[in-house]
Amino acid sequence: MKYSVKKLIQTSLGVALYSLITHTALGADPLKLDVNLTPIAKIQPTMYGIFFEDINFAADGGLYAELVKNRSFEFEQPLMGWSQPATDPYSTNDDSGIANTLNFAENTTNKNVLRVNVFNDKNYSLVNEGFRGMGIHKGETYRLSFYAANPEGTIKRVVAQLVDAKGKAIASTTIPTTHKDWHKYSQTLVANTTEEKASLKITFEGKGTLDMDMISLFPKNTWKERENGLRKDLVQLLADLKPGFLRFPGGCIIEGRTLAQRYQWKNTLGQLDNRPTMISRWNTEFKHKLTPDYFQSFGLGFYEYFQLAEDLGAEPIPVLNCGIACQFNSGELVPVSELDPYIQDAIDLIEFANGTTQSPWGKVRADMGHPEPFNMKYIGIGNEQWGPQYIERFKVFQKVLKEKHPEIILISGSGPFADGQMFDYAHRELKKLNAEIIDEHYYRDIAWFKNNATRYDNYDRNGPKIFAGEYAAQSVAVVSPENKNSWETALAEAAFITGLERNADVVQLTSYAPLMAHTGAWQWSPNMIWFNNLQVLATANYQVQKLFSTHKGSELVSITHAGKPLTGQNGLYASAATDQPENALLIKLVNTDADARHIQFTVPAPVKKSIATITYLGAKHLLSENSFASPDQIKPEIHRQGFKNNTLTYTAPPHSVSVISIPLNH
Repeated sequence: MKYSVKKLIQTSLGVALYSLITHTALGADPLKLDVNLTPIAKIQPTMYGIFFEDINFAADGGLYAELVKNRSFEFEQPLMGWSQPATDPYSTNDDSGIANTLNFAENTTNKNVLRVNVFNDKNYSLVNEGFRGMGIHKGETYRLSFYAANPEGTIKRVVAQLVDAKGKAIASTTIPTTHKDWHKYSQTLVANTTEEKASLKITFEGKGTLDMDMISLFPKNTWKERENGLRKDLVQLLADLKPGFLRFPGGCIIEGRTLAQRYQWKNTLGQLDNRPTMISRWNTEFKHKLTPDYFQSFGLGFYEYFQLAEDLGAEPIPVLNCGIACQFNSGELVPVSELDPYIQDAIDLIEFANGTTQSPWGKVRADMGHPEPFNMKYIGIGNEQWGPQYIERFKVFQKVLKEKHPEIILISGSGPFADGQMFDYAHRELKKLNAEIIDEHYYRDIAWFKNNATRYDNYDRNGPKIFAGEYAAQSVAVVSPENKNSWETALAEAAFITGLERNADVVQLTSYAPLMAHTGAWQWSPNMIWFNNLQVLATANYQVQKLFSTHKGSELVSITHAGKPLTGQNGLYASAATDQPENALLIKLVNTDADARHIQFTVPAPVKKSIATITYLGAKHLLSENSFASPDQIKPEIHRQGFKNNTLTYTAPPHSVSVISIPLNH
């Protein structure tokens, strides 16, 4: 090796290499790998992408940067999230006033407004708790807005404050309420300190009645500084993945526990105050994490999802309800003869995404600020439905959509499990229908992922392509709240991913799931990204996804030992690709063994320079995790290694993932 042991032990990569040098006989004959640069298959730009689901407070309270919970008073308990500094939210505070909601049934999307009655000048106030608090950063500017009507003109002004966990004001502004009729008021606040558990406090000056609605607070520093924007640090982690696609708005979220509670994309468009609020199907799904305050404001709606995909340079992949509610809940069905409205939703979505500004739904897109089409190419029909009920409904969708829009690729599903009778049935029937892409999901244990690197080796090359749409290694058990984002899970996933890459002629899209979770309001673990109100955390699993996604290459090539691919022999897994834009060979090596592996391969092509760039991931222990206290325990380390005569000898450290990049000269 080019570097001395003394030099290497100065880095975390060096620690690993020093350890293997002292425990492995490097003088032993290396394992010889054969590389053949003849292209096997094109690696699709969509090979690695993002699956977003509104679970774990991933939208409201997470990616969507709104800080006020229940801003329009539309939760089942209209004042949930709001208090009138007293234990009972409907009590007065010091007899100075009271607030309740008025319901206007004729408004079908935003029925409730807040009526504030101020009795005297004792500083009656309301407080919003945010999503497990509000994350406020020192020196940052926050945009406050609300609608108000002051018919008597006797409420002179409101004082808006951001207060810390102890009630101390950390930002303040005064807004005169001068309009008798409904009017939108806006003001900014600048925080003088950082606080993870801040609240918004509104105090009323004057005596009389004030009606309010859509009380909103956003950081100015959102992604691209959009007013109805996204949390910048979370989007940056997504952008760093360089994803090929963004699937949205989720999986089970589109199904609903009942069809009445299904996700309906048209309800998520237009002005924010015209978007209805709906309870999340995850609010009380799991007894271990009840979140009765989990609702969807749809401030992050289909327009914003398409916009985000465009920002990321990713293909948008919306998923639509197929006429079946979640089969783990009610399993409610729409009769096949009554599917027309569901199919029309798909037709209208194509027009919204791709239609001209003269078309009805294309005009809606243009009016929202995007006259150019989003160039959508894919639609998912259903999520994890199974059985004859799904197949007969997919068949109807397929017939109509392929007649009207043959250019749109339809993604079908094989159910929630990776095998079994219903899985086999789905594949058999979908193949008869010439389905284009089948979405497979697998939440399995660590051993399963290591043992299934060969899963797609024998799939029909002339059958449907595969979307590995949801997967994550479970350290304890599926749905267990004790699942961890350990290095052991990430390592097993890396081994599995090499099998996805080796079968790039069949597997065209892949994504880890779920994407993200709020540390104070999650329902499911593990997750790729964790966040609190102030910080974001890239897990070991994120680091593996990023390593593969940013080194996917463009054409699959062969790497073998004794004529066979590495699928776990000696604990080694491997895949290889050439990167045409970079004119490089990329070799991915995963060593799941407790011993280092000494390997050697010869590049069968001229190389630009006899120097390889090696990006390495590893950890001190299999149970190691990144945390907010130690976010960089597991992160990529990069070094360069020289070699001679096109032959590289490399030692893969124990329990490691390595990407070796060699510049070619052809």
